[in-house]
Parts: sequence; structure tokens; C-alpha cells
Amino acid sequence: MARDKDSILHLYNKILPTLATRIHINLAEITPLFHDFGLEKIVDIWTRNVDASDDTQISIENGNVQQMGLRLRLEGFQRAGAPPFDITKDLLFKLSHTSYEVGSGKNTVWLEKLYYEAWTEDETADIAQRWCEEVVDEITLRLERLT
Repeated sequence: MARDKDSILHLYNKILPTLATRIHINLAEITPLFHDFGLEKIVDIWTRNVDASDDTQISIENGNVQQMGLRLRLEGFQRAGAPPFDITKDLLFKLSHTSYEVGSGKNTVWLEKLYYEAWTEDETADIAQRWCEEVVDEITLRLERLT
């Protein structure tokens, strides 16, 4: 099955919220260290498929979105003796014609799935865990640079 409006909506309305819930639980001990915390769904409406015509608007409605995902914002790290800092991190879904890849960046792929292929509980837990580990590693790296 090829990418279309319904397959993108399925990811946006079902898969991303499930992952966000798991990530929120995994980061429960981290988020209080920051003044503000946000986890939101993102959709890239700027990246155009190389085969697409220039006059077609990029949108979920048109079924031609190339990337979507979750964006974490941790703002104002609060700890005595450490200057405040912010972290922003994306979990990306790269959408190709018949499948999509999930990872933490443009060159990191943790999972590849066909559209409408069900996610197992283990896959959800694994992706959330890997991504949260990267968030913790980034916080640790920032703190090590400060000392």
C-alpha cells in the first residue's frame, strides 16, 4: 500500500500519540529538572518529493508529506551551580512511497515499517527507550561540558 492521506493520518493520530505517551512516562524523572517541557507532533510541509510538481501544496490532506514526528522541548535546566540550558530533540518518521523509517535523525534508522503495519508493544517501547536514552545522553554531555 502506498502513502496517502489515510496512511499519514493513521501515523499522525494513532502511532505518534502512543509513542508520545510512552516517551512522557520514560522522561518522568527528567522533565522536573527543567523549567518548561513540551512534546508535540510535527509535520514537515516544506520538503517536497523530487517527483512532485511544484504547484501541489504539501499537506496531510494531499498525502504528500515527506516527514513527521515528535519534537521535545526541554527549557531552562535548573540545578544549583549549573547555568540554565535548553534541549530540543526530534523523533523523525521519514515517509517514502510504500514504507516509512523511524529514527532520531536524518541518518539514523531504528525501525522500518509498511503503512498500516501494526506496531507491537515491544517496538513502541524500544523506539521510545532508544530516543529517551539519546535525550539523557545529550543532557549528560551538556552538563559535562559545563564542569
